Amino acid sequence: MSVVLSYVSSIEGRGALSFGFAEARMRGTDLLVIAEDDSAATPEFDLDLTAARHAADAADVVVKLEPNDPDLSHADNLIDASYRDDVELIVIGIRRRSPVGKLLTGSAMQRVLLDAQCPVTAVKPPVRSAV
Repeated sequence: MSVVLSYVSSIEGRGALSFGFAEARMRGTDLLVIAEDDSAATPEFDLDLTAARHAADAADVVVKLEPNDPDLSHADNLIDASYRDDVELIVIGIRRRSPVGKLLTGSAMQRVLLDAQCPVTAVKPPVRSAV
């Protein structure tokens, strides 16, 4: 079994990455990372991955990277992954939105929430305190 994580090089993506590690550790499964673009091939991704692994204390979680099918959108790749027998959860990062912004949402992540075959957890980025 595995947890699928949508990685985007942003604060939302990093929040989802930490949560995905913690969830995979709790479930005793692998973490399958599907990056939105070529961001999984960057040094920043390696730093994010290492930081998230340590934050979740998930040294024993096996991480697998899967590229997006270039003929499909990132949302379609995640939705297709949700239909696999070994996928038990998809983790996505989402932006904080105002009540009006929630009404007007037409994002790819909303499509994943509505169309995925397995459960989807949407993770908001951590709130930064004003100092």
